[in-house]
Amino acid sequence: MNKLALITGATSGIGKATALKLASLNYNLIITGRRKDRLEELSQNLKNQHNIEVKTLVFDIRNNSETDKAIDSLSDEWKNIDVLVNNAGLAAGADPIQEGLWSDWEQMIDTNIKGLLYISKLIIPFMIERHKGHIINISSIAGKEVYANGNVYCATKHAVEAITKGMRIDLLKHNIKVSSVSPGMVETEFSIVRYHGDKSKADEVYKGLTPLFAEDIADTIEFMVTRPPHVNINDILIMPTAQASAVYNHREE
Repeated sequence: MNKLALITGATSGIGKATALKLASLNYNLIITGRRKDRLEELSQNLKNQHNIEVKTLVFDIRNNSETDKAIDSLSDEWKNIDVLVNNAGLAAGADPIQEGLWSDWEQMIDTNIKGLLYISKLIIPFMIERHKGHIINISSIAGKEVYANGNVYCATKHAVEAITKGMRIDLLKHNIKVSSVSPGMVETEFSIVRYHGDKSKADEVYKGLTPLFAEDIADTIEFMVTRPPHVNINDILIMPTAQASAVYNHREE
């Protein structure tokens, strides 16, 4: 019988790449996001390529009631979730603290922290009931280092780090694994979103170096979920070869 994974933010980037990777491992999937057309297209591709079962849930993870309603809609067989990948997250803006926008701050806090908590609180009881499961939170180098103009984004990823550690302690007696993946630069829609759609600014982020790609993070998640039952990978910090830290990188002329 296939295992079952739920992936948030599956419409693009790391979430989409993770869905493709887990499908190749014969996982049935619940994929979630706000963009219905993208989810449906991905669902059809996954079914056609890998002969698995896929359910799509369209909702805004920032909205607690929407998240509740989406998970409540699952039948009992779709609640036997083996892996939860808390991927939904974003950076909004790159301004010094005194110039930051409340709307950007709220978007990041509501998605990166509260959204992760909303979905986790709903899925964890299913795992406790079955006395097994694996939660993988997508964190960031920004959860380990703070850099100029990163202020609130870095704060949200530091929160993800703390929540992950707290989860691991609280769920220890329930035989539930808790992991995090902390990437450096990954070329996805991340920078386009951060710079409010300004592609030229987004392109500058990766100029002169080869960043990570979404598939690299999906490969990392594959490693985590394929460890034997007695092994948990607490955290993986993964960086491009050209990046040493949040602020030190080497760019070719």
